[in-house]
Amino acid sequence: MSVFCDGFDIDTNGNADIIDISSRILEIVSFSGIIDGIVLVYIPGSTAAITTMEFEHGLISDMRAALERLVPEGIRYSHNEKWHDGNGHSHIRASFIGQSESFPLIKGELMLGTWQQIILIDLDNRPRSRKVVVQVCGE
Repeated sequence: MSVFCDGFDIDTNGNADIIDISSRILEIVSFSGIIDGIVLVYIPGSTAAITTMEFEHGLISDMRAALERLVPEGIRYSHNEKWHDGNGHSHIRASFIGQSESFPLIKGELMLGTWQQIILIDLDNRPRSRKVVVQVCGE
């Protein structure tokens, strides 16, 4: 089994900035030379997340609205009282979504649905520079 690891940095706007990173992932997978295996996409940090969805204006708006309904920004968080950074909601949102996703790689193709893209969501309350780690394992 071969393991190939790469990644990239990306600047975000924070505040539920939703970015399609599919093309960057596909470039790394292609460069790896691995044909069959698993692709792990991971973002270090506790206020960002990796998920999949159709990258479409309506769904982007719907996702932001859903995040606000499920984990509102303007309520009391003990984290904010301790650190005074105002991003308690960011940590909770990221924990619910998660920092990684894995995808099957079959015959050189990443198994994504027709309308499925790989998405980075920066949930912090300020712009950030993020690192995305991509690990391709297989043959």
